[in-house]
Amino acid sequence: MTTHDGQPHANGDVPATEESLLHLDSGDIHVCQDGPRDAPALLLIHGSAASARSWAAMVPLLAASHRVIRIDLPGHGLSSEPAGGDYETLAQGRAVGTALDRLGVEQAVVVGHSSGGYTATALAEQRPGLVTALVLINTGPSLDAFIPPEASEPIGLSQWPPTDEQIRQLASTGFREGYEIPQDLVDEVRGMTRRAFTTSMQASLAYLSRQALPGRLAALGMPLRVIFGDQDRRWRPSSAASYRAVPGAEIEWLPGAGHTPILEDPPRTAALLLAFTVTHTADVRKTT
Repeated sequence: MTTHDGQPHANGDVPATEESLLHLDSGDIHVCQDGPRDAPALLLIHGSAASARSWAAMVPLLAASHRVIRIDLPGHGLSSEPAGGDYETLAQGRAVGTALDRLGVEQAVVVGHSSGGYTATALAEQRPGLVTALVLINTGPSLDAFIPPEASEPIGLSQWPPTDEQIRQLASTGFREGYEIPQDLVDEVRGMTRRAFTTSMQASLAYLSRQALPGRLAALGMPLRVIFGDQDRRWRPSSAASYRAVPGAEIEWLPGAGHTPILEDPPRTAALLLAFTVTHTADVRKTT
């Protein structure tokens, strides 16, 4: 059971989740929070055509030691489309930074899955004092690492909303071979507008085309861990090695995992994430 009034709730033995809708000038942003509010903040940013729900299996593994914050990016999940239709990655980064300000977060480790890694990087570029470290999960480092789809035209874009089968076919390369795509993911894609679906993806590719991620991250000089499923069918898994251009970057491959290990293998993904955050989170409880 969830609420949308900002009040925590309990669901059996599951720790309380607090949901709220932040009214920003750029549009309404839906936020989920779990874990002790005085614990180090850990922000989770989903990829294109997903939402905060994509992290749900990870939350119980992270919330014991962190204030886990999940945000629906503009036009995704329960967040409104951005004012003026601005899906540019820099604009998304600004919206996320403003949301953290509203929540009273002064520092956070920021985790991005897939294209969520571009928003995470943009946030770090804009607010280096806010972001203490970055974790990128199956985030393509450059356009030449992209694996083109076999279909000549994206499935489901000739009609909107697409059917369940069209969505599953479109999303299939986002998971390892044989993985059963959850129905709630299918429903969320159908719930998006065609503009949100296409424009947010185009914005991510435009951000990456202007400068590859390793160059952006090297300039930041920020602690970085890269996690990559070695069965990714969207981005060449070997391309993760290009992040070695970032001084001190830690790169971990997940054997047997595809593009979305946060759903395919939450325990191993969380373990790699927590091993990194333990050395890169400020213990806010010591300063309050």
